[in-house]
Amino acid sequence: MTKEKFAKECKICARPFTVFRWCPGARMRFKKTEICQTCSKLKNICQTCLLDLEYGLPVQVRDAALKIADEMPRSDVNKEYYTQNMEREIANTDGTTPVGSLGKAKAVSDMLLKLARTTPYYKRNRPHICSFWVKGECKRGEECPYRHEKPTDPDDPLADQNIKDRYYGVNDPVADKLMERYASMPALDPPEDKSITTLYVGNLGDNVTEKDLKDHFYQFGEIRSITVVGRQQCAFVQFTKRTSAEGAVEKSFDKLIMNGRRLNIKWGRSQAQLTAAPKKGEEDGPRKLEPVPGLPGAVPLPPEDLNVTKNYFNLAPAPPMMPPHPGMGMPPRMPMPPRHMMMDGGPPRMMPPGMRMPPPPPGMMPPGMMGPPPGWGHARPPHPMSGGIHYPSQDPTRMGAVGDKSGDT
Repeated sequence: MTKEKFAKECKICARPFTVFRWCPGARMRFKKTEICQTCSKLKNICQTCLLDLEYGLPVQVRDAALKIADEMPRSDVNKEYYTQNMEREIANTDGTTPVGSLGKAKAVSDMLLKLARTTPYYKRNRPHICSFWVKGECKRGEECPYRHEKPTDPDDPLADQNIKDRYYGVNDPVADKLMERYASMPALDPPEDKSITTLYVGNLGDNVTEKDLKDHFYQFGEIRSITVVGRQQCAFVQFTKRTSAEGAVEKSFDKLIMNGRRLNIKWGRSQAQLTAAPKKGEEDGPRKLEPVPGLPGAVPLPPEDLNVTKNYFNLAPAPPMMPPHPGMGMPPRMPMPPRHMMMDGGPPRMMPPGMRMPPPPPGMMPPGMMGPPPGWGHARPPHPMSGGIHYPSQDPTRMGAVGDKSGDT
């Protein structure tokens, strides 16, 4: 920040004053004081943005809300005389309280509480638009300290603002826009149920306590109970009379600021409505909802003249089940026949008890039975009744058990 004594003249009283110049942040334009301290104290406004120091609103909105008439003269001689008298009055005070007609207005207006700006507005610190970029001639690129954006519509009333109109509170387009917003703000209408005397207070945070709520709402009437729900950051204030609750809503809706937080005020719900009996048509069953437009309808059933019995997928009929065995839940499992009873790869053949399978004819062996490999054991062919040899130990002629090589049996 730089400080320069008697650097420029005031835009209002035309007297030289000390100018302060600073940069509010990165990628922002340098700002400086535009009016002197005497002119700013007469209106209780900022020396740079010329907005009210308490509410952050233009002078025209504040004067209209507090019904203050502008007493400051416009001519040079009368303006100088008026300024000298106000400087003498300011010297007798601590310098923080407004003087003149503004110091006499102590009432708080509903408009000011609803339109008051509680957070900083950093967009006013942005740099101006680069006129060379608009014409397509800027060669600085990213190093240009000005904004490369399209300018606003020249027919927009906000594009034409005058510092003197802002100070005196006349023909201010920003003030007209804020007053139109206030006229279109919704109001909180009281419910038809006269038994509702409870108010919902939201957005409490950690700073607002039950004592703060009691100190504020006690002025409207007798309070029956105050219930604070810390997890939901809300509270319920119940009055003993309906008129007290209506007065609290009128003075607190959308304008109650407590410990730096704007609180939400709403009417509570009636307990009679929450536990009311079901309406006519809802006693027999659940309430029927209206169909949603655009959804497809239900799939129609097939015609009854077709020779089908609800076989929508054309499936084959299921095979019949075997009857259960008498005396048992399931039929007995059939035993698997031995391997020698499976002939020619066909189905198994069951033999009656006590019978044995006849031997195969000479020179023929059942399938799957093979003789010993060549050169294994004796060179004689296998015995016709041996049934085939799988291992050397099954050869009956081995070790001379049947006969010798001469052919004796």
